Amino acid sequence: MIKEQVLNDLFDYPNLKIYQIKGYFKFSLDSILLAEFVKITKNTKEILDLCSGNAPVPMILSTKTNAHIDAFELQKTIFELGEKSIKYNKLDNQIKIYNVDICEIDEYINNKKYDIITCNPPYFKVDNNNFINECDELAIARHEIKVNLEEIFKIASSHLDDKGEFYLVHRVSRLDEIIIYANKYNLNVKNIEMIQTKKENKPYIVLVRCIKNSKFGIKINNIKNIENRITYQNMFEEDL
Repeated sequence: MIKEQVLNDLFDYPNLKIYQIKGYFKFSLDSILLAEFVKITKNTKEILDLCSGNAPVPMILSTKTNAHIDAFELQKTIFELGEKSIKYNKLDNQIKIYNVDICEIDEYINNKKYDIITCNPPYFKVDNNNFINECDELAIARHEIKVNLEEIFKIASSHLDDKGEFYLVHRVSRLDEIIIYANKYNLNVKNIEMIQTKKENKPYIVLVRCIKNSKFGIKINNIKNIENRITYQNMFEEDL
């Protein structure tokens, strides 16, 4: 089956365009929130984005910094969308995207260290309690089929410079595991921000900032309500 590609605004970043597959694979608002959560300074020179999808995070980060950005996406069809979007936005001198399994990252960047690493990973474990999409590409994007949470922390720790920062978006229900793996790989959690879609709803998404080899101590940010952006998302998706 031929899948129709469409070119859309990158959500509420109208100066950026992104290629997607209509009715099939689209970036999530979670990626937007992750990119906006990242703190970049004038000393930020190298950024790595893991599980990059069609590259929404690197492209938004490019509006905040001139730092070089490497991005890794395993699935070829999705990688090609990201590569095409990067070229369309004339960001290929700043962003380099690889069609590579992040578990094999060492073969492509050797001993390179980064100031910042970001990741919007698969959220769900592979078990009998979670429905796995029949479409392999969607299943891999949503479930820990190719990489799991602990492996992501191990990779991030290996490629972060000392005092480098790791940013993750995930489900609140897995926050206990996040803190355990963060401590195991010397990526101590420094900031946690919960996301709710309505004031009456419990937060279900969490943004986490870790610093390699930092002192212990976590700051809990105010809960962020994104009801207005969810409304925009619904309108946005109707136009796809």
